[in-house]
Amino acid sequence: MPGASQQPAMDTPDIGENRRSTAIVAAIVILLIYQGYSLSVVGAASPWIAKSFSLDQVHLAQLFAWMSVSAFGSLILARLADRFGRRQIILICLSLAPIFSLGAALAPRRQLFAGCQILISALLGGSVSSAIVLLAEELPTERRARGQAFAALASAIGGVLSYVVIPFLLQWGFSWRWLLAPSVAGIGLVAPLARMVPVSPRWAKAALRGEISSHFYDIFHPLCRTRAVTLLACAALDTMAGTAVNSWLYFQAVSILGLSPRMASSLVVAGMGVGMLGFPIGAWTSERYGRVPTVVYVGGAAWLGALAFYWGPPQDLTWPMTWLLASYCWFKMASGVMTVGANSAATELFPTALRTTMIGWQAITAAVSSMITQILIAALIGPLGGLTKVVRYFALLGIPSAVIFDLFIDETRGLSLEVAAREDAWSEIQHMKQLRAANRA
Repeated sequence: MPGASQQPAMDTPDIGENRRSTAIVAAIVILLIYQGYSLSVVGAASPWIAKSFSLDQVHLAQLFAWMSVSAFGSLILARLADRFGRRQIILICLSLAPIFSLGAALAPRRQLFAGCQILISALLGGSVSSAIVLLAEELPTERRARGQAFAALASAIGGVLSYVVIPFLLQWGFSWRWLLAPSVAGIGLVAPLARMVPVSPRWAKAALRGEISSHFYDIFHPLCRTRAVTLLACAALDTMAGTAVNSWLYFQAVSILGLSPRMASSLVVAGMGVGMLGFPIGAWTSERYGRVPTVVYVGGAAWLGALAFYWGPPQDLTWPMTWLLASYCWFKMASGVMTVGANSAATELFPTALRTTMIGWQAITAAVSSMITQILIAALIGPLGGLTKVVRYFALLGIPSAVIFDLFIDETRGLSLEVAAREDAWSEIQHMKQLRAANRA
């Protein structure tokens, strides 16, 4: 009534849900910027790591291969996230990673450096798998792909920062080891993220129903088997291609193409900057056309850019940097589009009790594939006539991966998480297991 005192309007459920979603996305963005930066340090500093520890190309490849065993730790942490909750694993991993970053910065020998990097990668891999699953579980259906785009963008932003910093460190006379200083400072993120990261309600409900007592091998249950095997096969092929292309790109630019550190960093930063456009594009195509077409068509074409970069510019090209920049930009942008589609599908295809476990399985598959790739690169550099030729062959593996994804992965666009993940069918399976166990008792 006119003149009546007005009571403060309470937040509607939609407003409250939006605020919660925004806070979660902000927390994951912070975490993934830190993760992206910390995991990119080795790649950015690889030429100077080789000099510090007196490593040639073969021994540097072997060092990278040993670091890949970190994913075994990531699988364990992913499994623990399904058993004890995503929030706990995120905070534990974020608390420990800065300690081992300090150890890596001070390591006098390559063995100690590699050991610290293995632990850092394992911890951050475990926290990231929990983070992207938390996004899928917390965001509404129409925003899930957008959330994965924010996550991928944050990781990319973090990854490019080390390439921005390294030329200045060298110019000012500092050691590459100072790249690890922000990773050590990450301990300061624990307290604010503890207030921002919630317990996943979906996980809490699954825990109350007794459905989280699954096993790490349950992803191969007939309900999930085709999806799991397909995603693992694609993870293996994409990782072999991506490991070869990404881990050696900066080394290729500096040590083989002869670019200065500043020019090489400018190339990488520009390519990564343009590549970030792939994340919003990937969110749009995933929601408009579907996760599968996004991965298959754009992701498959991404590897053409990698091939062009390692093939090198034609000899009569006036501006060879244009060729390198254009091919690298296309590779990074199309890879970003593919990442959003693939992450959206991977987090939507499995029930709550297995969602993070599946991400962990992908991590360990990627680790084994990465290790095999680095070992093979080290072995093939001589017989095939150099690093550049070897990387070209590996880059081709991304194309059959896209074909396999198209043949065997179900489309989840527009489906609720429960329907996409076959949650009801999984609940029924677990209920029958509980009944059989009770009857045996």
